[in-house]
Amino acid sequence: MPNLIPKALRKPQKPGEGNGAGPMDRVKEAPADLVGWVDERMGVGGFLTFLLFRKVPKGTNWFYTLGSATLFAFVVQAMTGVFLAMYYTPSATEAYASITHITNDVFLGEFVRGMHKWGASVMIIVIFLHMGRVFFFGAYKYPRELNWVIGVVLLILTLIMGLTGYLLPFDQRSFWATVVANNITATGPIVGPYLADFLRAGAEFEATTISRFYAIHMLLVPGLIIALIGAHLYLVVKLGTTAPPWVRGERQPKSLREEKVG
Repeated sequence: MPNLIPKALRKPQKPGEGNGAGPMDRVKEAPADLVGWVDERMGVGGFLTFLLFRKVPKGTNWFYTLGSATLFAFVVQAMTGVFLAMYYTPSATEAYASITHITNDVFLGEFVRGMHKWGASVMIIVIFLHMGRVFFFGAYKYPRELNWVIGVVLLILTLIMGLTGYLLPFDQRSFWATVVANNITATGPIVGPYLADFLRAGAEFEATTISRFYAIHMLLVPGLIIALIGAHLYLVVKLGTTAPPWVRGERQPKSLREEKVG
């Protein structure tokens, strides 16, 4: 039987083995060689090594996992949102019926919808806790000011995501709550009335309003969040994380230590 495995993927033979190794022994080495082949062309190995094995400051604790928890919550929201979008109809006459169909008829539909609904609240709570941790630990100071600004923008986008998603069931509660929120937006200085008109897709709530909110909720805001998360993580890796304030407080300048010794 001819050997169909390329030479680059074949396992090197040990001295004295000759042709004793069977084709299946060489196939087992193919996945490892494939990973090396991809890494050689993309060069991701060095980046992953730097990302996973970078040093963290002394005193790092569970408070530092709030950022990762926020990222995990966003991933869950994205995955469940894609599932719901497969069955949801952004129409003033069919939106509520599609939600009812997801809840009552689709396999695991109620479970996934519940994850998406409560996951939105969890994400908002966790991102507030993460911002609080950054503020009280002083991690917004030089040279991390830009990362703090990106985090504030991500917080605002998360709130916008919650607002636009709240209307999508299009029942009485979500409709009137969105009307109130939009009227509050219209009271903002200078850009408030224009922003309210943009969200309503007109002067009044109409059939196109739900389509506007759906497009913002599913396309515009998630795209911005993904881009800013990428920039946020890049700066975290580049600048590192700050030590807790109680650890930094223990460190004293060399001059003070010398004075105490003297």
